[in-house]
Amino acid sequence: MSTFLAASRSGRRVGLPALVTASVLAALATTVPAASARAPGPPVGGECGGQEQTRRAVRLLTERDGIPGAAVLVNDPATDGRCGRWTEAAGTADLRTGRPMNSADRLRAGSVTKTFTAALVLQLVAERRLSLDEPVERRLPGLIQGHAHGYDGGQITVRQLLQHTSGLPDYLEAPEWEDYEQLRYRRFEPRELVRRALELPPPQDAWHYATTNYLVLGLLVREVTGRSPEAEIDRRFIKPLGLHDTYWPGDDPRVQGPHSRSYFVDGDGRRVDGTDWNMTFAGAGGALVSSPGDLTRFAGALLGGRLLPAAQLAEMQRTVEADPDRVWPGARYGLGLISTPLSCGGTWWGHAGTVPGGHRALVAVGPGGRSAAVALNTVPDSLPAELDFLDVVDKSLCGGRSSERNSA
Repeated sequence: MSTFLAASRSGRRVGLPALVTASVLAALATTVPAASARAPGPPVGGECGGQEQTRRAVRLLTERDGIPGAAVLVNDPATDGRCGRWTEAAGTADLRTGRPMNSADRLRAGSVTKTFTAALVLQLVAERRLSLDEPVERRLPGLIQGHAHGYDGGQITVRQLLQHTSGLPDYLEAPEWEDYEQLRYRRFEPRELVRRALELPPPQDAWHYATTNYLVLGLLVREVTGRSPEAEIDRRFIKPLGLHDTYWPGDDPRVQGPHSRSYFVDGDGRRVDGTDWNMTFAGAGGALVSSPGDLTRFAGALLGGRLLPAAQLAEMQRTVEADPDRVWPGARYGLGLISTPLSCGGTWWGHAGTVPGGHRALVAVGPGGRSAAVALNTVPDSLPAELDFLDVVDKSLCGGRSSERNSA
């Protein structure tokens, strides 16, 4: 899922289907996240490229921004020996027991799930079982037809669903999601959520982040393959790549296996444990449970060209301008992938995700194939916290590269 259902600028809880919390949108729209100007400290034993800078960035999230626990895993196939893979963590994974945060724990991946679903759709395109430019109506007749707001499945393509240019609203913008805690343990079906979205007026902007798009894609996958998108992702990606921490929770609100707890602030300003949540409301757009290690393995395989032919991977990386109020400045959106410039030059590719209970994940692959996955157990709720979160990614991927760029 996305970062949504956060405190608004007035303090009222709102349904916000975006990747950045409502309280930081206005400031982020005019502030470009860049590497901090903090003075570097002395190297620490075992230092790998950027590890000390990343360590400081992770600690800021817990020591300054009030995030209970933060962790990052970095994997660099361009190095050998001990620097190929390293982790940093700070804070607490479980406030009740005091267990320290670590990068091996499972968490809810939220909208990082969209990249899995998009990769599945592109595999079907490569197999010529789907076309990016075919209309939804061809496979799902009547699903997006005959509604008061004039939505027409004959005019919406698979490509538009993948890149959030379909013109469909997000069901999470419906009024009932303002009181989302009341829906915490309810089971939802994809068609039910799509129908609810179609009752809403169309978005005003050409690019509009909406998980509705990915629920429709999940229905398309089922129609084309005869299997659920969950079963296909499990068969094509999770099992072959050995993603042992990644699974679909289905109707079970618990997270299985070792995991960090997650926390959100309720309407009375109290910190609440939000780990248990029925994720059927997110489905193919945000329900996966995973771990930083699994996310970097998947993203590395995808961006490394091991899951898709070159033509389909290139399609995923054809981007359109994204609304900075719904992602972050400088970001562009492809087909289930976000691109973001790095302070040291080049671009990272990946996706971020957040669930209402408080977990936030981000996976990114930078130049040279270095990947990073960040895990938080509370959503940043201020501009400094949001910038610090993005800075962890930048520090993790830019370490050891800044001096090369500056001397070029």
